[in-house]
Amino acid sequence: MTKTNSTGRSLMPRRLSVSMTLALTLTAAGCQSANDKFLQVTDPDIIDPSAVVSPEAAVAVANGAIATFRLTTGAGESSWLFGGLLVDEWSTSSTFIQNDETDQRQTAEFNSSVTGQLRNLYRARTRADQGIAALKTGRPDLRALMAEMYLTRGYSELQLASDFCNGIPIGNGNATPPEDGTPRSVAEVFALSAASLDTALTYANGTDAASVLMNRAVRVARARAALGVGDFNTAGTMVAGLPTAFAYQHTFSTVAGTNTIWSQALSQRRYSVGDSVEGNSRNILVRNALPFASARDPRLPVVTPTSGAINGQDGLTYTRTTTMWGQFTPVDVVNGIDARMVEAEVALKNGNVTTWLAIHNALRAAPPKLGDIQPAAMAPLVDPGTDAARVQLQFREKAFWTFGRGQRLGDMRRLIRQYGRTADNTFPQGVHYKGGNYAGDVNLPIVTDERNNPNFKGCTNRNP
Repeated sequence: MTKTNSTGRSLMPRRLSVSMTLALTLTAAGCQSANDKFLQVTDPDIIDPSAVVSPEAAVAVANGAIATFRLTTGAGESSWLFGGLLVDEWSTSSTFIQNDETDQRQTAEFNSSVTGQLRNLYRARTRADQGIAALKTGRPDLRALMAEMYLTRGYSELQLASDFCNGIPIGNGNATPPEDGTPRSVAEVFALSAASLDTALTYANGTDAASVLMNRAVRVARARAALGVGDFNTAGTMVAGLPTAFAYQHTFSTVAGTNTIWSQALSQRRYSVGDSVEGNSRNILVRNALPFASARDPRLPVVTPTSGAINGQDGLTYTRTTTMWGQFTPVDVVNGIDARMVEAEVALKNGNVTTWLAIHNALRAAPPKLGDIQPAAMAPLVDPGTDAARVQLQFREKAFWTFGRGQRLGDMRRLIRQYGRTADNTFPQGVHYKGGNYAGDVNLPIVTDERNNPNFKGCTNRNP
């Protein structure tokens, strides 16, 4: 019996004629041919840099490099934040183990947050090289932008050397095929940074506003690279005559994205301003940590709750927050305050205590704006009387002037390398308020992903 549906149409299969079978076969073959053509279409997301040869495209490539550069400062959860978490600038109020272990000074090699931060530093360096090549071909007249590409490359190398362990692979992502990096010591990466920044200065030599800004920005970064290897003479020469009021900034908007320091620390409350006493009851001493939260310093206004009304992302920690940055507040990548801090340290290193103290007190008498904060004038410092106490005061003052801008970890490592300190009297020590004790990290690790590089077998060492 033939089955029928409600309309009376047969539900039994029909037998196809030879002509219908042939037609369907040809149709299927045609569809397969079309599919093959579709599958052969070049992926529009993959652009060979050699195809970017027009003047307009050269500028676009350079702008793309700057966009990646922003991710390594204030536009991403960068090593600015994680470096500050490893030391004493920030404390964790996050649900993420990646944050907790870094705050506890025991960062795993497979830490996914550090993986992203390291990747962005490498990408910024690679994309800067692409921008350099594109500008040389398409817009060689844009010398200030060319200088910014070398600044992007040199600053990325500076941050790698400041924040990561010895054994940093530096490869060439633009080679064909890409070249795996050979592990370098921190000192060698500082030297690479210095070379990149020296080249930037050869382009930042114009009198237009963009060139002048680049010249100033590069000189500050170059001075920091010199300090990294203890070259105080070069550091002092680089910043001589720079105005205190200048700043090279990364900016934010609804289109370009928000300030991540604001987002992570104030909006999401994953980071809490660090202090020398931790715990909701304020009863856990953290040895060596500066009292960023409790110092009541006008350069860093902090709201410290006395109850659970303002808990962190973890739902437990009473978070200490600062309004230094808003959602779209620019961050100073380098500024004139950095130049003054270099000058002060060089003066102190040269035994010129009078000049050292005068530099600090001039800043304190007329403080520049910091983010959204205009600090009130502060009382002058007095000479503490000994070399050790002066060094301590130098780095404390710098810590408050540069809070949150990626310099504190590098400075604490330099206190060990160049000033005879030890990790035990420099980095946070004691019981951690989330359990256990602070461990021994003094830098961030090169992560597991880099083990795909046959030249890399792990950090050469974790020395400062």
